[in-house]
Amino acid sequence: MDQPPLGPPHSRPPRTRPPDSHLPYFRLLHAHLPYFRLLHARLPYFRLPYRHLLRRADQRWRLGTAALAAVLLAGGATAAVAASAQAGQASSAAALTANWYESAPYYSTLDSDAPDLGQVMAATGQKAFDMAFILADGSSCSPSWDGTDPVSSDTQVASVISEVRSDGGDVVVSAGGYNGTKLGQVCGSAAATAAAYQQVITTYGLHAFDFDLEEPEIENSTAIANELGAAQILQAEDPGLFISITMPSTTTGANYFGQQLLDEAESLGFTPNDYTIMPFDGGFDGGSSQVTALQDFNAQLMSTFGWSSAQAYAHEGFSGMNGRTDTGEYFYQSDFQTVLSFAESVGLGRYTFWSVNRDRECDPVDNNDVTSSDCSSVAQNPWDFTAFTVAFANSTSPSPTPTPTPTATPSPTPPPTSTSGGCSAAAWVNDTAYVSGDVVSYNGDQWTANQWNYDEVPGGPSGAWNNDGPC
Repeated sequence: MDQPPLGPPHSRPPRTRPPDSHLPYFRLLHAHLPYFRLLHARLPYFRLPYRHLLRRADQRWRLGTAALAAVLLAGGATAAVAASAQAGQASSAAALTANWYESAPYYSTLDSDAPDLGQVMAATGQKAFDMAFILADGSSCSPSWDGTDPVSSDTQVASVISEVRSDGGDVVVSAGGYNGTKLGQVCGSAAATAAAYQQVITTYGLHAFDFDLEEPEIENSTAIANELGAAQILQAEDPGLFISITMPSTTTGANYFGQQLLDEAESLGFTPNDYTIMPFDGGFDGGSSQVTALQDFNAQLMSTFGWSSAQAYAHEGFSGMNGRTDTGEYFYQSDFQTVLSFAESVGLGRYTFWSVNRDRECDPVDNNDVTSSDCSSVAQNPWDFTAFTVAFANSTSPSPTPTPTPTATPSPTPPPTSTSGGCSAAAWVNDTAYVSGDVVSYNGDQWTANQWNYDEVPGGPSGAWNNDGPC
């Protein structure tokens, strides 16, 4: 069974048109967009995402544009050179190690209630995010965000990417998703499809690209041939580009069309960094059922490409959905831990989820048994599920090898637990992710986490735990 529209969504609230009284200032900003992007990184006023400026009152519009005009008049040609240099820096941002791209959670870029990724980075330590989704601009072979915001004139996503990079991170861009018109469907060949995606890679200076091949495109063999052929061309023309292929899943691995996709890749001789399945929205029951699907998919990869089990796991990925799914399944923090533990034990190549936007508690918590694109419908602290992706990144080698590590080698620590004194809190466990507010017992004392942490001993040098005193 394939993923329905909420994971991921494509319908958006209508965009806000600036009032007529604002249009002269809006036109000035639009005409000088390159300088504005430079100022975005320099002036506190312009740190807000571009689309939010449209909602400011007349006075702030006039003040902001007056300040911008003054800078432009004063800077002249020098400002133009500086802006050009800044753009060059953005396009050549240093690549992260592969483990961060392999752990990047999905982020719905045009969501009207999207979280601030700088805050997510500060709270969790995550360094990479998978920006969703690139689609065809109508029926043309031109890339756009969600089919509505052409990449060639983007005024919304570039500032988000700049924020992530300014905080030391980077992004993956994902093409496809559920519904919408995909480039592979409208571009006439693999070469034309690759050229459209190359526009995206060049515009944002990308080091990583994800092909999320779902409905209805996955049932179109010509479209899939265009997508995989394009991925192969980009792999050759952009050395070092990280490429992942993501597809729907059944409880026994890739479905019929997913297997056809694998067969097409094998016939092309194409090997991406990984093939990822999405084990949700198909009759799944918790993390153990997802592990079974990953094991069955591993067998499919071995059979299709002639890999060993270890080689297949190194090229295999997991993409979950946190909380309540589109079909009413529930995946809790414990389920994410189950899959994470399995992923670490077998050397799985990728571990991610849909989506950061949903990694928040609803109000009410169960959201009245309705699946939301902006919260999880389960009890949680902010970014609980993102924490598992960080744990995966920290547990994998920057250059993953095809063989799993047979045994964990944590840094020397005292015995994991000592609960003398009758502690009622759960014992601290090493190789486990904790978030702010979690309470554990350790060596007879109770401890409360004051930040996200992974494998950090209570009382250790990280200072991640507050000692609440003896139990």
